[in-house]
Amino acid sequence: MSNKRIGLIVLGIVIFIFLFAGAPFYVVKEFEQTIITQFGKPIGESKQEAGLYFKIPFIQKVTYFDKRILEWDGDPDQLPTKEKRNIWVDITARWRIKDPLKFFQSVYDERNAHSRLDDIIDAAVRDLVSSNKLIELVRFSNKMLSEKELKKDDMIQEFALEKISKGRETIRAEIFERAKRLVPQYGIELIDVRIKRVSYVEEVRKKVYERMISERKRAAERHRSEGRGEKAKVEGRTEKELKQILSLAYKKSQKVKGQADKLAIEIYASAYGEDLDFFSFLKTLEAYSESVDRNSMLILTTDSDYFKYLKKIFPE
Repeated sequence: MSNKRIGLIVLGIVIFIFLFAGAPFYVVKEFEQTIITQFGKPIGESKQEAGLYFKIPFIQKVTYFDKRILEWDGDPDQLPTKEKRNIWVDITARWRIKDPLKFFQSVYDERNAHSRLDDIIDAAVRDLVSSNKLIELVRFSNKMLSEKELKKDDMIQEFALEKISKGRETIRAEIFERAKRLVPQYGIELIDVRIKRVSYVEEVRKKVYERMISERKRAAERHRSEGRGEKAKVEGRTEKELKQILSLAYKKSQKVKGQADKLAIEIYASAYGEDLDFFSFLKTLEAYSESVDRNSMLILTTDSDYFKYLKKIFPE
């Protein structure tokens, strides 16, 4: 076998090893994005579309990054509010790698990215918490709270009667905007920041409960006072309306009674007018029955009109 043929065989083996053993092709999946590094330095543009791509074996290396939305959960921090009340604040966030090349050059991997997010988000949270009162971090609006909402959180119960100027959602948005402006330098896009929980530190919890009890008692007494006032108003209106009803009823009854008396008088007058002697006789008998009983004694002369009809019955 000639040297030329041997050289061609060796060249073919080298090419085979170079092309296939060195894995010159790589696949980018739908949820992935990649950059190519050559001797540790990135080259070319990042690959963000799914498909089959080529690289130089042994020389170039593929680094994969997740293209999906990722989660960041910070550790709860003990922070002072504007009125110097220490609270625990627990924050969570969602982010994604927007520029793989810048991400690789600045933070290299997700672990370092989480470290950068710790610094940026925690700083924003600390600034906003320390510059606002606790009630602003607890309440979302000034609307009246239901019994279910009051029972859900002791902080909500404490501040149920106080008013806010910004509220928790506005502060959350401010934290998000501050952090969002700083993360693009690391090739990161911040999707959202949320306040998971705000709670008291243990040493102030007892004082908070005492204040809550005092405020609840004060509110209850105010409601009772308002209730007594409303009761007095209702009773006053009821008494007034009752007097008006009784007055109208008495007026109407007197009117009806007067009309009845008038009608009775007219009937009596009409009846008695037909026989005046009978009327006189009847009235005399009524006078007898009303003026004389078994315990009465009358001394009268015999010519008295009182005996007018008796004389006719018993003449002398």
